[in-house]
Amino acid sequence: MYHSSINLLDVRAFVLVANMGNFTKAAEVLGVSRSHVSRQIQSLEKQMGVSLIIRTTRSMKLTDAGLSFLSSCDQALHTIDKAVHTAVDDTETIRGNIKINCVGGYLGEEVVAVAVAQFLNQHPDVTIELDFSSHRVDLLEEEFDLAIRMGDLADASYVARRLTTIEMQTLASPTYLASNPILTHPKQLKEHKCITGSVKKWHFEHVHTGESIEVPIESVLNCKNGRVLVNAAKQGVGLIRVPAVYCEQEIRQGALVPVFDDWRVRDVPLSLIYHKDKFQPNRIRACVSHLIEAFS
Repeated sequence: MYHSSINLLDVRAFVLVANMGNFTKAAEVLGVSRSHVSRQIQSLEKQMGVSLIIRTTRSMKLTDAGLSFLSSCDQALHTIDKAVHTAVDDTETIRGNIKINCVGGYLGEEVVAVAVAQFLNQHPDVTIELDFSSHRVDLLEEEFDLAIRMGDLADASYVARRLTTIEMQTLASPTYLASNPILTHPKQLKEHKCITGSVKKWHFEHVHTGESIEVPIESVLNCKNGRVLVNAAKQGVGLIRVPAVYCEQEIRQGALVPVFDDWRVRDVPLSLIYHKDKFQPNRIRACVSHLIEAFS
């Protein structure tokens, strides 16, 4: 039997646990202990007189009642959030905090950082947390408002707005190329020293025939920092495959030169992604517009 004394905070805790599939992560987001969240769920189940979550030492899954309750609560909390935002988010005012996760390197440190600074100057009531951690964050799980990503995005639960396309280059120093076997085909990369970031399979297309090939790379140096890759290549350590924008000066000065004549790396999209269904406060809408304009 339904009791009017059901606590909305307990319902929120249940929705977070159910969506994340994990008590510990939900507790971190709520800023409470895991045992507190567990007690909230137990209290909710006791008040409702139904079991919502089946817990074992290693896993958890929702009961049928839990699944049904979640789908209704998701919708209801979304409506409450929207009502709160609408009330608080005065149409004339842009204020509050924005959490952005972003690719690092030149794009994050130079282009995005400058755009963020300009946005803060235009909107003095806004604060921004800019995070360069390179693991593929989950917007919902880690509570980011926006993320800027390189590459193709398969997740349809987010809106993706393409900011630009990034030209990729396979490069090495003239000294490295002079003292190693000549490269005419990507297959020959296996005989060479390579320096990698997060991508360990290098994909190439033939300029004239359109033939494509993917080569698994064993790296002599692996680091998810663009400057490290560029500096190691300049020292003659090996070959890199990076966005050309990371090393325009080095290419111009001849410190790094393209490795292949007939094989190219496909351009990579750079996209701004954000929640599809979440109500967008003014600050998020304004920031999205500003970032799109900054890259155009």
